[in-house]
Amino acid sequence: MLNTVLDFVCRPLARLVMRPSVHDAELVPQSGPVILASNHLSFADSVVIPLVLSRRVTFLAKAEYFEGTGVSGWLSRHFFQAMGHVPVQRGDGRAAWGAVRVAQGVLAQGGALAIYPEGTRSLDGRLYRGRTGVARLTLLTGAPVVPVALAGTDRVQPVGSRFPRPHRVTVRFGAPLDFSRYSGKERQVPVLRVVTDEIVAAIRMLSGQEYVNAYHPAAA
Repeated sequence: MLNTVLDFVCRPLARLVMRPSVHDAELVPQSGPVILASNHLSFADSVVIPLVLSRRVTFLAKAEYFEGTGVSGWLSRHFFQAMGHVPVQRGDGRAAWGAVRVAQGVLAQGGALAIYPEGTRSLDGRLYRGRTGVARLTLLTGAPVVPVALAGTDRVQPVGSRFPRPHRVTVRFGAPLDFSRYSGKERQVPVLRVVTDEIVAAIRMLSGQEYVNAYHPAAA
């Protein structure tokens, strides 16, 4: 029922609000495991990526989105489920490894998993240093990584805004990146750093953003 509502109401409405301009979506494999690694500017990013692709895309979302009570909690929970989001706990190292296992499960089933290497939304539009979770996932699973660059989503829903605003967004996909040459080295920190930096560099080439060689300090 909710997926039907999403397809016939939410999707057309989102397209009307964002009017996405899509480039090279054919580079995304139509089947099999794939990691979509994107820059992160707005909450709207997690709507536009699945909106422009024909295959289902899974995101790892904060468990709080699924734990609310009352009508608003029910709506939030079912909206995120319909959008393909999977709840994960945030916090200590155990929670982080739990998220990795959930992501591995999505990829093991041949799914498309979207991830933001920066770990949080950029508040100033610049591209920040990536965290190595994306590298660990591609080395553990063998899934190729498709870089994604978004532009304009921060105008659709700026950080702190509750409701979207009409604005055209652009989505660019890059060629899949294969890191099989590092197979079996997922516990080697220098290798994880090299792989992550290569992924972020590919995103930067697509987005044209200014790069900051430091982790983003803000939580989002």
